[in-house]
Amino acid sequence: MIQISLLPPGAKADSLAYQLAYAAQAVAAVRAGHALPQALAQIFSRSDAPAPARGAIQDLSYRAMRSLGLTESLLGLLANQPPQPEVLHGLLVTALALLVNEEEAGYDSFTVVDQAVQAAAISTEMSFAKGVVNAILRRLLRERATLMPQATKTPPGTWNYPTWWIDRLKAAYPEQWQAILHAGNQAPPLTLRVNRRRATVAQYLDALQQAGMAARQVGPAAVRLQRPVPVQQLPGFAEGVVSVQDAAAQLAAPLLDVADGMRVLDACAAPGGKTGHLLELADLDLQALDHDARRLQRIAENLDRLQLKARLTTGDARADDWWDGQPFDRILADVPCTASGIVRRHPDIRWLRRKTDTAQLATLSAQILDKLWQMLRPDGKLLLVTCSLWPQESEQQAVAFAQKHNAIRLPAPGQLLPTASETADHDGLFYALFQKPGA
Repeated sequence: MIQISLLPPGAKADSLAYQLAYAAQAVAAVRAGHALPQALAQIFSRSDAPAPARGAIQDLSYRAMRSLGLTESLLGLLANQPPQPEVLHGLLVTALALLVNEEEAGYDSFTVVDQAVQAAAISTEMSFAKGVVNAILRRLLRERATLMPQATKTPPGTWNYPTWWIDRLKAAYPEQWQAILHAGNQAPPLTLRVNRRRATVAQYLDALQQAGMAARQVGPAAVRLQRPVPVQQLPGFAEGVVSVQDAAAQLAAPLLDVADGMRVLDACAAPGGKTGHLLELADLDLQALDHDARRLQRIAENLDRLQLKARLTTGDARADDWWDGQPFDRILADVPCTASGIVRRHPDIRWLRRKTDTAQLATLSAQILDKLWQMLRPDGKLLLVTCSLWPQESEQQAVAFAQKHNAIRLPAPGQLLPTASETADHDGLFYALFQKPGA
């Protein structure tokens, strides 16, 4: 259970102090083992934070996650002992993240220090530590030139990832590991998928231009905005003209070459981005499966916005008690994984994962693939998708699956490494496409 302490009613939601105090709680929740989106959802559901403050709290929390290796290292140099309670620790690393990235963050250093002290003052859990916050942050400002080189002597302090993660990337991608780490530390762009049933890419780019939003095409149906905006401001979003989806994730649905009338399964479907894309491409008898009924609700909401329909089923993809026994023409298997390829969107993942997770999730995914293969008709196609960078979850999984089932492996992108540049910008996903031998 995530513990959230509400700020007093008089706290000003438009102040940096208010936003830092709640971001500190979100960061503390991650350190306690909770995912950042869930921590923020708890804060927003319990607090009176208005929309602008929520955006700022989220931004502060994500910035803290992207700089956590460096700020933890600095805090070890600045504090005589680990700050307690955990929310105080969260406040300090969140404020330090602003101070070490001052130009990008947009706050001058003295404002950050002052507002961090005020954040402690308005929190019942941290009010005793106002002097500690002031002393630690001001010491960084005085001794930055000496402290920064010391803090970056360790791999986490340099790269903002756990040491085991860095070592694993070096082993898997000896030529690209630094570029991968760098890409994962960038704030993600807002990439959209244009619903071809409602508009062409050219038409939507024109609509964006008329709305004063600069954008360019980055894939067959993909458009990347120069600057992210709230989705409610996007032309046609509420009407289903576009959806938010990374350019790499948009490759999944076209790879299955669906056609009208096909019976299709989207396994592990939530939150439904690929479900919607499949239905935009053809009129399908599509079943979307997920083990979590609450996550299925998100698919329902997305499909309602797109004005599309699918059969939503709660069930375990390792079992067949939800299946009616009729084989599928196509199966999309977006299997569970460590999500190591999407850390720029979910920077908390790097701090929540453990080395042992990879083997456990690869075993789970293999069980799912074995069961789904039984549901595919002869000559049908199954697409294996992961958002992982670890070969055990991707290429090694694909090779083992093909050998075990005598599956025909068809052309597919394989491992896409995350990249963040003007010419290419996408997450790190893996694709392997298989065809079942005919009867």
